[in-house]
Order: sequence, then structure tokens, then C-alpha cells
Amino acid sequence: MMGKISLQMFAFGIFLCLVLWAVTAQILQMPVIPSPEQVLLRLMQKFPDTIAVHAGYSLLRIVLGLVVAVAVGYPVGVLMGYFPRVNRLLAPILYLTYPVPKIALLPVVMLLFGVGETSKMLLVFLIIVFQVVVAVRDAVAAIPPETYAPLRVLGATFAQIVRHIIVPASLPKFITAVRVAMATAISVLFFTETFGTQYGIGYYIMDAWLRVNYLDMYAGIVVLSAMGLVLFILLDWAERRLCAWSRT
Repeated sequence: MMGKISLQMFAFGIFLCLVLWAVTAQILQMPVIPSPEQVLLRLMQKFPDTIAVHAGYSLLRIVLGLVVAVAVGYPVGVLMGYFPRVNRLLAPILYLTYPVPKIALLPVVMLLFGVGETSKMLLVFLIIVFQVVVAVRDAVAAIPPETYAPLRVLGATFAQIVRHIIVPASLPKFITAVRVAMATAISVLFFTETFGTQYGIGYYIMDAWLRVNYLDMYAGIVVLSAMGLVLFILLDWAERRLCAWSRT
């Protein structure tokens, strides 16, 4: 697990990106690369009434897709890791579907569910759920069998074993899997938001690009980056709070 990243380090990283951006804009002097000052000014003008709405739609799609993926993937991963028979039954299905690039399923998903909200959240779900299943299954399977012995002797139920052994042991790999999948989910969501919708940060960026409005386009890109940053910070915070024991 990564060590704690301080707010000062985040601030330094953001400052460094802004400096590189400003230097590039100053050297090239091209409309396609406006200065950070111009973009941030446009962002402050457009965010309350326009960009915030688009960002809200995108965040809602990501959060709902993530919640459903965890609700489905985590129990399946636990069952596959704890019960060898379940693993033998589901592993072929997992290995057959997991390597398929989920963006390749976009035409199928849109044909089955249309171009509305369901197809967008379903793609986010498909990207995250397989990562969760594989990570949790491997984490549970790696638990030494003798670890369960004390609870079994005391007559613990399967639910108690899950609570006291399986969940703590699988949380670090589970959070890592979600962190890895989140970046891909945001990228794919950006692509899907260019189809059949008028709301979403992906739609906002592409619409600004088609209108040759580079200030609006970069303002959307900044918000998209900020969304990803906030989600990763929340995951790091959850990892520090829930997996503090793994740092000792």
C-alpha cells in the first residue's frame, strides 16, 4: 500500500502541472493551448450554471456503477475464494469474459439498453466488477486455511468468518482493484457520454471541441481531472482508515 500522501504533495503536483502548462502556452502562443489563467477564469464563469451540472451527471454515473459493481463483485469474489467448487464453476466464465475490452461491448450494450443512462452505468459496472471479483477471490484464496481454525472451533458462522477474517484480509487488494479500475471507468465514461446525451462532462468537452471553443474545452478537462483526483483521494483515505493494520 502506498504511504500517506500529504496535502502539500498534492498542492506541489498541481502547482508543477500549472507551471508546465503556462510555460507551454507561452512558448507555443497558439489558440489551441490557452493559458491556465484564461481557462481558470472561464471555469469560474461557467462552473456554477453549466459545468457543475455536467460534472454532477458524470459523478452520479460513476458512483452508481461503482456501488452496483461492488455489491455484485465483492460477494462473488468471496464465494469463489472461499469455496473451491464455486471457483471451479465460475472461473471459466470469468476467464472468458474478463480479457474482453469493455469498450468493445459498447455497441452491444447500446443495442440492448439504448443510449440512455442504463448503458453508460452498465459499462462502468462491467469495467469495475471484473477487477473486484478477481482481486477479492485471489485475496481470499491466499488466506492460510489455519487462520479459520480458531473461529470454527468456537462455532462461528460463515457470516462471522467473513466479517472477522475475510473482509479485513481482502480489503487492501479490493481497494487497489477499485483504484485501478476507476481510471479506466472514467475514460470509458467520457467516450460513452458523447453518444445519446446532452449531459455529462464528456459531452461538454466534445461539444466545446466541435464549437472550436478551446477555453470551454480545457475548462471541462480541468474538471474531469479534478473529479478523478477527488475520487482517488477518497480511495486513499478509505484505505488508510480501513487498512491501517496493513502498514504495521
